[in-house]
Amino acid sequence: MKFTPILLSWAVLASSAWGQSQATADSAEEAQQRELSMAMQEAGNSPVDFVRILEQHLKKYPNGKGHDSIERALVMAAIDARDDRRIAQYGEHVLESNPKDVQILSKVAAALLARDDRASAEKAFGYAHRLEVELTERRSQPPPDGYSGVRWQNLSDHHLADALRLEAEAAGKSGLLKEAEALARRSWETNPTSAGARAWAHCLAAQGKNMDALERYADAFTLEDPDSTEVDRAHDRARMSELYRLDHKSEKGLGDLILQAYDRTFELSAERLAKLREGEPNLQAKAIMDFTLPSVKGEALKLGSLKGKTVVMDFWATWCGPCKVQRPMYKQVEEMYADNPNVVFLSINTDEDRKLVAPYVTSQKWTNPVYFESGLGAMLRVASIPTTIVLNRDGQIHSRMAGFIPERFIDMLKTRIEETLHDQP
Repeated sequence: MKFTPILLSWAVLASSAWGQSQATADSAEEAQQRELSMAMQEAGNSPVDFVRILEQHLKKYPNGKGHDSIERALVMAAIDARDDRRIAQYGEHVLESNPKDVQILSKVAAALLARDDRASAEKAFGYAHRLEVELTERRSQPPPDGYSGVRWQNLSDHHLADALRLEAEAAGKSGLLKEAEALARRSWETNPTSAGARAWAHCLAAQGKNMDALERYADAFTLEDPDSTEVDRAHDRARMSELYRLDHKSEKGLGDLILQAYDRTFELSAERLAKLREGEPNLQAKAIMDFTLPSVKGEALKLGSLKGKTVVMDFWATWCGPCKVQRPMYKQVEEMYADNPNVVFLSINTDEDRKLVAPYVTSQKWTNPVYFESGLGAMLRVASIPTTIVLNRDGQIHSRMAGFIPERFIDMLKTRIEETLHDQP
């Protein structure tokens, strides 16, 4: 996690909110607030300095108001600074008042595990178990605003698998090897990751199950996982060699086992990705033309099929008054290019509640196809509506109009379309 001014600004606001919310705050409290705000402004973007300043403030004013907010800001800065000692120290304090803070639960459990002693591992196990319980409960709840069911399920699986992995590592370091093995297996089955396979391999090796452990290290080594570093893979390679030599006295045949693991993890990843794409085809879309837009009525549209054409995108919503005013102007421009197959107009709805859209389209007597944005708006950074985006024939953004000027909109849009048509392909 990169330390940014956003975190600093949040912490400043969090630490000063108590002073601003009390019109009758006495001068001593106001002085504390000013002192802290000035010190944090001097810290700039340094998480290390930020930690030091907040820590000094807490020591100087142990009973000051806003203590909990300041302490949580300190933990977040310690996370950015990768300061495990302070993450654990202050994170445990935060969890006393907010035991369901999943972000702090995860970081505290990991920080305690890094100490590599049994007492800390036992504490980490408790926090990781609490994290598992909380994430399991959240996983069963409806997706929050902005998340499809598939995207929410995928994210929930990822976090729950990581909680189970932490729990498995903590159980293993606490001497609970059978329990650790079961937890690691659950982590892998919930969402296969290199870290999960590595944790599973470790507890298998600790029980003398060398060949089983070897297969799991091979899974960790071959699985395509962006969170797995070259250092991790070098460790996996070394452990595979060590375990294989114990049973075979050499590495002859190890390459075949690794190839089998590659085939196994490749198939596993492909199956999982296929299931995700069934529910949300844009889950891994990285470019505009990768998107598929579901239709309010009829077939979905693959934007890739429009490459080579000028594409005019109208982002609108049922509740948007200006969008309704703008609509007839779009129709006029569409009619100008009705005979030009190289210009396509797309009506793209941004409503969170999709059930509102079909009745609205019917009531407005629209005859052109209407599509849902399905994540495209976020990629294109559509921050307000109406927004018009014109793509050139390479599928790249040629122009963007946020809002519109009624008396000039038609001419402005026509000019932008003509520019794309006269550009060389």
